[in-house]
Amino acid sequence: VQLQASGGGSVQAGGSLRLSCAASGRTFSSLSMAWFRQAPGKEREFVAAITWNGGSIYYAKFAKGRFTISRDNAKNRVYLQMNNLKPEDTAIYYCAARSGSFNSIRKDDYEDWGQGTLVTVSS
Repeated sequence: VQLQASGGGSVQAGGSLRLSCAASGRTFSSLSMAWFRQAPGKEREFVAAITWNGGSIYYAKFAKGRFTISRDNAKNRVYLQMNNLKPEDTAIYYCAARSGSFNSIRKDDYEDWGQGTLVTVSS
């Protein structure tokens, strides 16, 4: 599947952004989707994941209460709403897809990746 992430930008601390990831090439509703992020000099880390029907959602600890993952299977899109952003949220955010009906927090479990969208949060 081809993934195209968008919606990144520069915001001040406390602000919000909504990331979007458009998928094409495979049956989107058969895929579990996730967001990861990678800050400069750091490993890529899990942010959130959602199963094909939204029935199961996982969040990283830092994302709980501030970020919301959702999907629209009719539009072949997955979203990440990010509120109360902090400078430590600065990173490139990637969407990822995997076959199957279970979530995973492991990046190696994801088969396809988007190109990433940069989020910069200033203090």
